[in-house]
Amino acid sequence: MTEKDLIIVQIEQAFRRKSWHGTNLLGSIRGIDEVIASWRPAPDRHNIWELIVHAAYWKYSVYRRFVGDPKIKFALKGSNWLQRPSVAADDSLRLDMRLLKNYHELLIASITEFNDDFGRVPKGSGTSFRDLAIGAAAHDLYHAGQIQLIKRLSPAPARAGKN
Repeated sequence: MTEKDLIIVQIEQAFRRKSWHGTNLLGSIRGIDEVIASWRPAPDRHNIWELIVHAAYWKYSVYRRFVGDPKIKFALKGSNWLQRPSVAADDSLRLDMRLLKNYHELLIASITEFNDDFGRVPKGSGTSFRDLAIGAAAHDLYHAGQIQLIKRLSPAPARAGKN
């Protein structure tokens, strides 16, 4: 297995593939609705919906480094933490989940097509391509754990699933 293959396996297991560690990011949001996604564990704390968009933003950020184009802009206005609605009656949660999946696909494609040294630091960064990619996987798992905890803390009628 090449270094590239190993990195892709790590990112996929953290996001959507079965692994020994338990729930991945996609599994943590499976089956949630606007009520659970918008519930806040405390004032001034992020909700699951904001974690979804935050994860999408950082997948975009790593993807942009891998393709080497600083002109690529995030699909939504803002960066890092974007406030999401308390409850939406439209498709906005589904669209934000789709955004997360789309940036995951772009990240995987950019790493698949990457033909440089993973130890090299891209221009404008202080972190190697290797650490950016592995960090993207760690970031997904970190927030998957947060989401699992928020789901457990949420009021019983708003709970989604048993995972």
